[in-house]
Amino acid sequence: MDDLIKDKKYISWPTLTLMAFVTVIGLDDIMYNFQNQGMTVMTSWVLMLFLYVIPYALMVGQLGSIFNKGGGGLSSWVRGTDGEFLGYFTAWTYWAASIPYVVDSANEIIVDVGWAFTGSEKFQDNISNAQFTLLTFLMFIIFIFIERKFANSMEVLSTIGGAMMFIMTMLFVFLAFVGLAKSGGHMATQPFTWKTMIPKFDLKYWTTVGMLIYAVNGSELVAPYVTRMKKPKTDFPKAMIALAIMTAFLTIFGSFALGIYFDAYHMPNDLKMNGSYYVFEAVGQQFGMGHTLLYVYAWTSVFYNAALLAVLLDAMTRMLISDTGDKYMPEFLRKTTKDGLPINGYILTVSLSAFIMLLGVFLPDMNDIFNWLLNLNGIISPGVTCWIFYSFMRVRKDSPKYPSEYVYIKNDKLAYLAGLALLVVTAVATILGIAPQDVKQFSDIWWYELIINIIAVVVLIGLGTILPGIRRREVEYGIAFSKKQWIIMLALIIGSIVLDVYLGGTKLALRGLYIFIEACLALLICWVVGRKKPIEN
Repeated sequence: MDDLIKDKKYISWPTLTLMAFVTVIGLDDIMYNFQNQGMTVMTSWVLMLFLYVIPYALMVGQLGSIFNKGGGGLSSWVRGTDGEFLGYFTAWTYWAASIPYVVDSANEIIVDVGWAFTGSEKFQDNISNAQFTLLTFLMFIIFIFIERKFANSMEVLSTIGGAMMFIMTMLFVFLAFVGLAKSGGHMATQPFTWKTMIPKFDLKYWTTVGMLIYAVNGSELVAPYVTRMKKPKTDFPKAMIALAIMTAFLTIFGSFALGIYFDAYHMPNDLKMNGSYYVFEAVGQQFGMGHTLLYVYAWTSVFYNAALLAVLLDAMTRMLISDTGDKYMPEFLRKTTKDGLPINGYILTVSLSAFIMLLGVFLPDMNDIFNWLLNLNGIISPGVTCWIFYSFMRVRKDSPKYPSEYVYIKNDKLAYLAGLALLVVTAVATILGIAPQDVKQFSDIWWYELIINIIAVVVLIGLGTILPGIRRREVEYGIAFSKKQWIIMLALIIGSIVLDVYLGGTKLALRGLYIFIEACLALLICWVVGRKKPIEN
């Protein structure tokens, strides 16, 4: 009986597989990459699974096993190999990478609600970019309130929404193949041959790899559970191989299923935003179910994204503030309410989210905003994943110092090279991902998106290097800045961002140079104002 009770504390490898699967892949991930690469994405998924997903997940397993006392989180891994500051900066970049994801989730709720009530994309045609941005911002306010009042209900909603989304995705793949047999093998993608699935490995292809990485990363979230397995040396590899098989099934067959209903040579421009609805509508019509499947999916997506937004707003803010401690995080950001909510942290999260939304407001329409924001995730998220491979390399360079119950590749030199290879691939994909997608190359919109991509990355990552300096001023002077300094610096920053966004939307030949000069001047003035000793009147 004692053995049975003890066994209940362990996590079985099938359970860990399902936990990892939910964090790694979904129907939208397949849809996004299908629009980027068409049917050739099937080959890309196969290559990614064997050359990236499996080694990536197994490296995560070893890191989680080594640093289990630090919570097994990404920042604790870097902190364990390179000290407190780099651990803090990793936590910051991981948090910064969540900002576009949070905004994307809020955007998707607006899209979901439109479909859930109207059953079509007409809702999107009736709102302007400014209204779309305002509604997205309103989502943040609503869900901060919900998180404060109904935190427990959000946990239930997350479980229901996640389970329903998984069921709907698997249902789509199953019905698509039944429908293919029912139609006598007719596919929208014609011609469909082996050549249809062979990618052209040109520059355009490599600029889309970051989105593939964004789609399959996330298994680091289950790393803390490696040490809770009964036999991690054998059970964890089983879980990751099962994860790869499940991911392979969904990505490869899911992409093929999309090719049944969409012509991969001539795809709708709004496929990333509305593709899931188009395909459920098509499946419903084929099986004589009308709009039933569409509405079921729409409400499933509403619950899923609502829960996701509430969890992200709270969890990512708390993670950043609690994981970085007193040394680098300013005191005003660590302030909490009587209910324990990090209110100023929320304000920072919402402010940066508003900044991201402002960057996209001058794009032509709602679909362009959605696509740009999604592609921004494909830049920042893979960039953060680089920390995983960096930590793995540091561990394997001095493996006796980091004992582990589970070891990926016993030979340290081979393991180090495997980590280096994935680091290089991910870093290159991150850099190339800065090139805009879904718009005509070198057009005015292309240049504008390139500029705001760079601005977004610089602001989100760069702010993390400034906060420790603000904390040092708090320690030295009692306060970081006087009220007058705060007003001047915030006015300069906000004014500079608005002016840069405006210049990016113009057709001036040298707008890139003007933006660079203006931004440098604004930063210089901020530095001059901010370096003075704060004196309160």
